[in-house]
Amino acid sequence: MTQRLTPGMIALLATAPLLWAGNAVVGRLVHTLVPPVTLNFMRWALAFLVLLPLAFRVLGPQSPLWPHWRRYAALGLLGIGCYNALQYMALQTSTPLNVTLVGSSLPLWMLTVGALCFGAPVRRPQLIGAVLSMAGVLLVLSRGEWGQLLALRLVPGDLFMVLATISWAFYSWLLSRTHEPATVRSDWAAFLMAQMVFGLAWSGAFASGEWALGHTHIEWGWPLAAALAFIALGPAILAYRCWGVGVQRAGPAVAGFFINLTPLFAAVMSAMFLGETPRPYHAAAFLLIVGGIVASSRPHKA
Repeated sequence: MTQRLTPGMIALLATAPLLWAGNAVVGRLVHTLVPPVTLNFMRWALAFLVLLPLAFRVLGPQSPLWPHWRRYAALGLLGIGCYNALQYMALQTSTPLNVTLVGSSLPLWMLTVGALCFGAPVRRPQLIGAVLSMAGVLLVLSRGEWGQLLALRLVPGDLFMVLATISWAFYSWLLSRTHEPATVRSDWAAFLMAQMVFGLAWSGAFASGEWALGHTHIEWGWPLAAALAFIALGPAILAYRCWGVGVQRAGPAVAGFFINLTPLFAAVMSAMFLGETPRPYHAAAFLLIVGGIVASSRPHKA
């Protein structure tokens, strides 16, 4: 952690999972209206147009962005091109609650990626918290029957969400490393636009592949238009802004545990909008995940 958690910082880190839970629910609502990778491209194209008036200067030929284009290309690939496309693919065969609970394995992947690739030490409370969180995820994957783990058959959505979560762990660690000029990092709109311009290119390439495979059905209408407006403004621009600031201030390892609030928000929204009533094992999984948050937040003793 780089700063002490404050109410404002907690609000920032909680806003992102609230909006991302809404993203999962909306993604499920429109999964029959548009192919998942195309949905991701349309979402970021709209977000790009919304953000352009605030950050167009960062795209200029003399912008300090271009000497660091490889870093932003990586951020755009992991956080925009891969994570969101994989999540929408997951929602084709899985529910928002299951998808967000599987995504709660993020603390484990945060610690693993940090230790293996970024030389970050792992404290015992963090390890205990990650194990508890992973136990909650396994409970979801086994559909509440631990014996089923021996003959576990994952639906495609579960596997896609695991890949998405690993992608997000790499994204968050890269996000915490400051190598770009302060003129880009200090301007949130420019910083997001720098990632978005490359993420949009990646998303467009992936969507082209999806169309080449014959997945071209789009059912235009106000439901899709409303969904695009929400996921472009809320989960894209506002949530990424809150998450970026939160990761920089709290550190990626601590921030990762706030992602575990997403299943709670997803459960409430799924019950409200999709009629998907949580099962008892969902509640047990959430308790394990909360236990992981509590364990990981214990103060470090020198």
